[in-house]
Amino acid sequence: MIDITAGATLRPLELPARADAGPSPLIREYAAVRDACVLEQTGRDDDARSADDLLPMLYGDDDLQRRQWYMERDGAMIGCAALNILQDGGATTAIGTIAVLRAHQSEGVGSAVLRILEDHARSEGVRNLLTFAEHRADDGAEDALPSPTGMGAVPRDRSARFLMRHGFTLEQVVRVSALTWEASTAGRLDELRKDAASHSPDYRVVQWMLPTPDEHIDGYAWMKSRMSTDVPDAELDMPVETWDADRVRRHDARYAARGASVLVTAAQHARTGELCAFNELAIRADHSGSTDQEDTLVLSEHRGHRLGTLVKTAGLLSWRERFPLSPRVVTYNAEENRPMLSINEAIGFTPIAYEGAWKKVLT
Repeated sequence: MIDITAGATLRPLELPARADAGPSPLIREYAAVRDACVLEQTGRDDDARSADDLLPMLYGDDDLQRRQWYMERDGAMIGCAALNILQDGGATTAIGTIAVLRAHQSEGVGSAVLRILEDHARSEGVRNLLTFAEHRADDGAEDALPSPTGMGAVPRDRSARFLMRHGFTLEQVVRVSALTWEASTAGRLDELRKDAASHSPDYRVVQWMLPTPDEHIDGYAWMKSRMSTDVPDAELDMPVETWDADRVRRHDARYAARGASVLVTAAQHARTGELCAFNELAIRADHSGSTDQEDTLVLSEHRGHRLGTLVKTAGLLSWRERFPLSPRVVTYNAEENRPMLSINEAIGFTPIAYEGAWKKVLT
């Protein structure tokens, strides 16, 4: 326990010895406070997670060192914090998150916790501290902060002012988009899929639900590694990720532990058998909730054949058959990633929010 400010304390979150033991009362309270903070910040519940869903995500592994804390005052939890240290690239990059319930903000709690997180990060060898904050367009939109990439902006809202005051710089703006299923959606997707297929005769679509079958595991690992080199990174300096079959199995096992379902749709070069584009769709154990469109990539050497449209539309059509109760799909794309945004817009995705990617170099 660490006394921080205004009668508040910071405590490390104690996890059950095993994730499959189920959430403790403390974990359930942590999940509830986390979700309440997210809802206050974003105004939507797409990222809400039950304690059973969240618990497996709190444990670290060979790819990501995780640590969590919570803030408490008068015996009640008032906020939560996390530091995830990426193990690629010498483990010098981390993603930090601090969330305080609105009723307890403006009391110095967030600033005090940030200093502790930074000290812990430095002690672990972290030099590149990142955080991702969703900024609501209706909060300070009259005074926009432009992205240094030249694409997009975020309002100078409370989150932006807090981060700038503590030495973070905005590096990139990410568009959050949603596709709401309507009567016309499937027809539009099928038209786009057929058109994309007519421009990619040398490729075929292959699909699988996790866990990844052995025949695709090496190709999937290679494409996942390219996500860290081929996707717009601005000046975030994210480390290059090394993927192999074992890492794919760890990745698949993390989703399984959460009870999540994931569909991978890939484009395969017919002559060589190489996997050269992919799209992921994921949903939690509650199949009536939002779907997450996660990684999508076309390898640079295979671009120009509408493979991005092909894997996205084929994936969405199959997904709707499997999970008809999911009302919408949510995805994130850098504002400078115009090719992918254009595909999403043609499919019917519309912007619902903007996220700032912020960085602080620790000295």
